[in-house]
Amino acid sequence: MRRDIFTEEHEQFRAQFKRFADKEIVPKIAQWNEAGMSDRETWRRMGAEGFLGAAAPVEYGGAGGDFLYDAIVMEEMAYLRAHGLMMSLHSDIVMPYLVHYGTEAQKQRFLPGAIAGEILLGIAMTEPGTGSDLANVQTKAVRDGDRYVINGAKTFISNGQIGDLFVVVAKTDPEAKPAHKGISLILVEADTPGFHRGRKLDKLGLPGQDTSELAFEDCVVPAENLLGKEGRGFVQLMEQLQQERLTIAVASVASCRRALDDTIAYVRERKAFGQPIARFQNTQFKLAELAAEVEVGQSFVDRLLAAHVRGEDIVTEVSMAKMWTTDMQKRLTAECLQLHGGYGFMREYPISGDYADAAIQSIYAGTNEIMKLIIARRLGLG
Repeated sequence: MRRDIFTEEHEQFRAQFKRFADKEIVPKIAQWNEAGMSDRETWRRMGAEGFLGAAAPVEYGGAGGDFLYDAIVMEEMAYLRAHGLMMSLHSDIVMPYLVHYGTEAQKQRFLPGAIAGEILLGIAMTEPGTGSDLANVQTKAVRDGDRYVINGAKTFISNGQIGDLFVVVAKTDPEAKPAHKGISLILVEADTPGFHRGRKLDKLGLPGQDTSELAFEDCVVPAENLLGKEGRGFVQLMEQLQQERLTIAVASVASCRRALDDTIAYVRERKAFGQPIARFQNTQFKLAELAAEVEVGQSFVDRLLAAHVRGEDIVTEVSMAKMWTTDMQKRLTAECLQLHGGYGFMREYPISGDYADAAIQSIYAGTNEIMKLIIARRLGLG
């Protein structure tokens, strides 16, 4: 299907990234899955080739492109199943906080290294007792003169073991009413005393993705590490979630396309009752339905990508896309696994990994139940 949102320059960039990925990423995916994290040298190579922060300002080392360049990298990484290299988290979720809310000193200090792949980024939102309810985080950052003292715990933090700089969501005013007005964002470097990396978590899927616990015990950072304004952290999070949820939708559709392509190839080769199972009407109908869903999802996501690049407020539509594409991913991978029969349950067949990986998509970046709540409210229903 022709995708009109991409220019010739975008497609040249895609071809360049594919060549890079074939050489530098594909040979390492199994290694990342075994180790449970990516390697720093590949991050540096990504940075050197301009694949990190493609939309970041040129004055800090970015390419100054639009978000579509980053979306291309996201799509290709998802299609390769290269989940261990959390480029979308680094470039499209965390880096924009520095770009939009950072002081000039913060930008000069951290953005060039992040764009070069020398400083790996993470965001510490989720807590053991607080998932989607960000307004009630319990991590506290107490102002003490010209510094903040941070205490608390975070969990399910991507890049937790390998990350160098984290945007930490913390309460700077626990007495604020409503609660979200007491939340601030604070930059914490991993070598700060009192910052502790906890367990690297053992997950159902995404084996190459480093997901960890973090702890802060009297972790002291200078007051200049405040990102944006004190008490505005929740608002800043909400402002950036449009792009975060769009990245999930982009990756979900690309992952669906890979699972579908592999399943079509499989049913053409696999025989049952004397003929390829692709000849059975049930197989044909199932795959026809799934192919239609992927194209519908792609069209919707492409429309939102174009609107996002134009700077439009599409929170409602992005919430819909995040909900629908991730639910589609779970349905599609389940159907594709079924078409593989018993082999679909074997780890040597990638569809088994696709099925496990799909489970998290409807949970992180705000559960799909939260997406439905956002949509309902914006429809004037609550």
